Amino acid sequence: MDKKKLTVLLAIAALVAAFFAFDLSRYLTLDYFKSQQAAIDAYTQARPLTAAALYFALYIAVTGLSLPGAALMTLAGGAIFGLLWGTIIVSFASSIGATLAFLASRFLLRDLVQTRFGDSLRAVNRGIEKDGAFYLFTLRLVPAFPFFVINLAMGLTPIRTWTFYLVSQAGMLAGTLVYVNAGTQIAKIESLSGILSPGLIISFTLLGIFPLIARKAVDFAKARKVYARWSKPSRFDRNLVVIGAGSAGLVSSYIAAAVKAKVTLIEKHRMGGDCLNTGCVPSKALLRSAKFLSHLKRSQDFGIRQARADFDFADVMDRVQRVIRQVEPHDSVERYTGLGVECIRGEAKITSPWTVQVNGRTLTTRAIVIAAGARPFVPPIPGIEDTGYTTSDTVWELRKLPPRLVVLGGGPIGCELTQAFARFGAQVTQVEMLPRLLIREDPEVSDLVAARFREEGIDVRLGHTAKQFRVANGVKTLVCEHQGRNVEIEFDELLVAVGRVANTTGYGLEELGIPVSRARTIESNEFLQTIYPNIFVCGDVAGPFQFTHTAAHQAWYAAVNALFGNFRKFKADYSVIPWATFTEPEVARVGLNETDAKDRGVPCEVTTYGIDDLDRAIADGEAHGFVKVLTVPGKDRILGVTIVGEHAGDLIAEYVLAMKQGVGLNRILGTIHIYPTLAEANKYAAGQWKKAHAPQKLLEWVARYHAWQLG
Repeated sequence: MDKKKLTVLLAIAALVAAFFAFDLSRYLTLDYFKSQQAAIDAYTQARPLTAAALYFALYIAVTGLSLPGAALMTLAGGAIFGLLWGTIIVSFASSIGATLAFLASRFLLRDLVQTRFGDSLRAVNRGIEKDGAFYLFTLRLVPAFPFFVINLAMGLTPIRTWTFYLVSQAGMLAGTLVYVNAGTQIAKIESLSGILSPGLIISFTLLGIFPLIARKAVDFAKARKVYARWSKPSRFDRNLVVIGAGSAGLVSSYIAAAVKAKVTLIEKHRMGGDCLNTGCVPSKALLRSAKFLSHLKRSQDFGIRQARADFDFADVMDRVQRVIRQVEPHDSVERYTGLGVECIRGEAKITSPWTVQVNGRTLTTRAIVIAAGARPFVPPIPGIEDTGYTTSDTVWELRKLPPRLVVLGGGPIGCELTQAFARFGAQVTQVEMLPRLLIREDPEVSDLVAARFREEGIDVRLGHTAKQFRVANGVKTLVCEHQGRNVEIEFDELLVAVGRVANTTGYGLEELGIPVSRARTIESNEFLQTIYPNIFVCGDVAGPFQFTHTAAHQAWYAAVNALFGNFRKFKADYSVIPWATFTEPEVARVGLNETDAKDRGVPCEVTTYGIDDLDRAIADGEAHGFVKVLTVPGKDRILGVTIVGEHAGDLIAEYVLAMKQGVGLNRILGTIHIYPTLAEANKYAAGQWKKAHAPQKLLEWVARYHAWQLG
């Protein structure tokens, strides 16, 4: 704790201690006030402004320090100043005092609490940022909630100070009026507890929940308004229609069928979506073949003088298709039909909130899940259409290895395919406009990947902005701008891998007026609902992540909320999202990395273990990379992990589980890991953290004890 916070804390503690040490609470009792009321009234009549100022300052001190006595002070305000002036003085004094308590809590405790429980409080923080004033106003209307607790608790949240003050001023007014009015009749009051009768408490509680009821009514009215122009069917053929049979759509349909709902799944292309047909499955099959060739080139590293392979690129691509066909039954129409899902191949069109057209049929449904996926984004660079290009969707059609390949993009897709084609023997130039590859990772991660690429003969061009494509005399050329000058790169084939954009057109969003965000995904709330409460989104079309596993994760929320939202809805949880880039070295991550922590101002400790020291990695000839763990300062609670090295995507699973279940580094260190395995890297990273937090003073005494034992 810094000096300023320590000074404030000591000052508050001293004042509170003095209050109780000198038994000042005896002056804030009903009996004492009644005994002194005549004298107080005489002083007030003689010096009204001074009396008001003293009372005002004392009230602020009591509420600002969260001392007992605010209720008596409010009664006294009515008895001394009457209903009008008593209400005015108490209203402002109580709001200012509450705000001071709020600020003290924020200054002393918020950073500590947010650092310690930041992940758990993320949803709370978002809710407060969005609706904090609403919730505070509701709490202020219900006297059953101790106001000093509200003051201190709100100080730990992101709510603005000015908002807190204004809402408190308005929200406490009703209760202030009741107490001040009671104070005008203080002679008849025998105890503070008698002021709020059961009927009055119930009235205040009803007043407090009124905003919640009103909000539900507003939501209902909005729903009625958005549905107003549509005719709702009197009955429905289905409980759920799912549009898109990628990861999100398949999981949504599976869940619906598992709970015995009547569900229809519509896909206009191929079951399995991008992941099976053009993404995860084919790319990993290609990478496996490429990795085999890379090991042959490194044969001397394994004690083998020479190794070579004869291959035809067409055979490699045929193997990719065989792998797709082998995985295909997992996502097939036959499997899902057997599970109870009606599968329709065709182009879906949402024609109303409850109807979907496909192949000339109109399906009626209580709810719709949109899981339409995404497609590669092709930037509108002059000449790109004339030169021709492939994307991650179409590259699988190649049967001849391009002699010179330009890969446009340095993200995960671009990096994986860059390395794969280079290992097959293509002369690959990777062009990235940003200063490093894999920009979402830490700089040292980008540097390791770029260094490995260059070792393998890849021409990595960072800070190069593609400006134009030209074709002259059959020669294709990319013109880039780099450090203020033009650079020309000749190539035979272009692979565009600059990102993906959600599919949001062609199936009725425009006609229904469903808005699209600036990120070009479909706008939805925390329950994955669109402006129509019965239409949900998940997967790439929903954002914010474009991973197969997050699409499946969102699909659970979309399906469950669509089917059971009338009883309970669940907010999509993004607190622990892992991902991996399957380059060599492999890169995997979960939670914050060091760059994110700095950008967000999150305090953290960084512990790094070099995998070059790991026995199994040395034996495998893969002694490179590291495990980097971010923890709460002084604690073993994990904020995020980055692993770079062989099988990083598998090794990260232990940390994903640890973060999800609140397991710290001490418990990972205390878990037996098989020797010799790469998984030991996780344990050794925990050991590095433990070593840095060893109790040095205690160890000095232990050393003395052992020396004494020697005699």
